[in-house]
Amino acid sequence: MHELLFLLKNHAPEITFLAVFIEQIGLPIPAMPVLIVAGAFEPSGDGLFVLISVAVVAALLADILWYFAGKRWGFKILRSLCNISLSSDSCVRQTEGIFSRFGHIALLLSKFIPGFSTVAPPLAGATGIAWAPFVLFDGLGSVTWVVLMMAIGRVFKDGIQAILVKMTKIGSWSGIVVLTLLALYILFKWWERRRFYKALEMARISVEELNALMQQGQRAPVILDVRPPSLALRGHIPGAIVTSLDELDEFVGHLPRNEEVIVYCNCPNEASAALVARALMDRGFQKVRPLRGGLEAWIDSGFAIDEGKLTPPSSLLDVAGGV
Repeated sequence: MHELLFLLKNHAPEITFLAVFIEQIGLPIPAMPVLIVAGAFEPSGDGLFVLISVAVVAALLADILWYFAGKRWGFKILRSLCNISLSSDSCVRQTEGIFSRFGHIALLLSKFIPGFSTVAPPLAGATGIAWAPFVLFDGLGSVTWVVLMMAIGRVFKDGIQAILVKMTKIGSWSGIVVLTLLALYILFKWWERRRFYKALEMARISVEELNALMQQGQRAPVILDVRPPSLALRGHIPGAIVTSLDELDEFVGHLPRNEEVIVYCNCPNEASAALVARALMDRGFQKVRPLRGGLEAWIDSGFAIDEGKLTPPSSLLDVAGGV
């Protein structure tokens, strides 16, 4: 631990840069404790300014890389990001909702919302947020986050320094404790993700199968688009009804339980669609399937999409009335 204190005092900028960059690039290693400890040890003046600067640069560098990845590969890159970070894929749907309500201004608070910080930059690129607003608001959000974490360290510096000094007296055991806690944190994130995957296990329907159902002369399936309305306006599967998990109870009581229902989104592993499908199955629906690959797969296969006017959930009452 003496070596750790030496590193913290003499190589704080390098350690801070690496910790922030590693977290923002998506690895499940929290940078917040490093920022707080760095704030507790770094004196005011030029040293503190350098420390804040390198942390902000690290955050911006990682975010810019993900922004351009999202701009280049769209929603497909989010699957890789969720796998790296061990975050629940449903965080993409939550982030989409925040973006649809607040736009690029949401980047100001992204660093303070678990799951949002890593997903926000590529989602900003995928949804077409312009470069200049992204850098401005992401930069301001990064500065706010870094300064606040270091300010917390300075406020509680006496206690933090006392804890670290006691840890040096314990010796190598304290380092083992720290590494064990980090390993347990990563293990918990992995277990949480595996449990989430387990909840999503159900049969999918391919875009080719859905298109064939829609082309048949018989009754077409009910298609639910569970993306935010602002994204659905830009393009959706013809006839899709825009809804969400929170709106299910408003109309499911009016539909026969044997109705064919297809649910789609743009989340990695069809996370949001699978959650809605699971909720419908729990309510007694027997023919519910998420669309494999979501809207991206539908578009990649060359099938038509509609833009503009959306079909609200209330239209399902008309569908039920005609059964």
